[in-house]
Amino acid sequence: MLSGSLYNSRDPELLDMYFNARRFIRSYNGLPAEDLAARDALLTSLLGHKAPGVWVEMPFYCDFGRFISVGENTFINAHCIFLDDNLITIGSNGLIGPAVQIYTATHPLKAAERIPPGNASPYRTFSKPVTIGDNVWIGGNSVILPGITIGNNVTVGAGSVVTKNLPDNILAFGNPCKIIREL
Repeated sequence: MLSGSLYNSRDPELLDMYFNARRFIRSYNGLPAEDLAARDALLTSLLGHKAPGVWVEMPFYCDFGRFISVGENTFINAHCIFLDDNLITIGSNGLIGPAVQIYTATHPLKAAERIPPGNASPYRTFSKPVTIGDNVWIGGNSVILPGITIGNNVTVGAGSVVTKNLPDNILAFGNPCKIIREL
């Protein structure tokens, strides 16, 4: 899965990791907001890496958790969905707006390639990592597609669909997301 090869998303090992993440997420999202110690402990257990000062608003959703790395002092707002079937790396001092979705999983475009014949997995899946640099602000309701790299000091406007890599020090927004100007 992490190599980018086709994989069976219903593989028993992956399902175990998925169900484990769901238990953590249910516990995390059910905590009182003021129980900062329990929130921190659950996030530390769920995420692959959580640097000091990371704040994740509830509710938060992900597939596995262990493939997510978040740098120091990054704020992730409410209702974010991180489909971490591959690595999601977020740098330091980030601002991730509400309802941001980060996808790493994808499928072949042709139906005949996506849906195998017989009794195999109901669909073929592969994944690509997503990397977000330091000091990045991603506006609410934005979608980051598989394989995207966003550079350092980037602002992505609300409601954007990021379909291509974004270099350092720019403002970008739109659907599809386009570079508007240098910062």
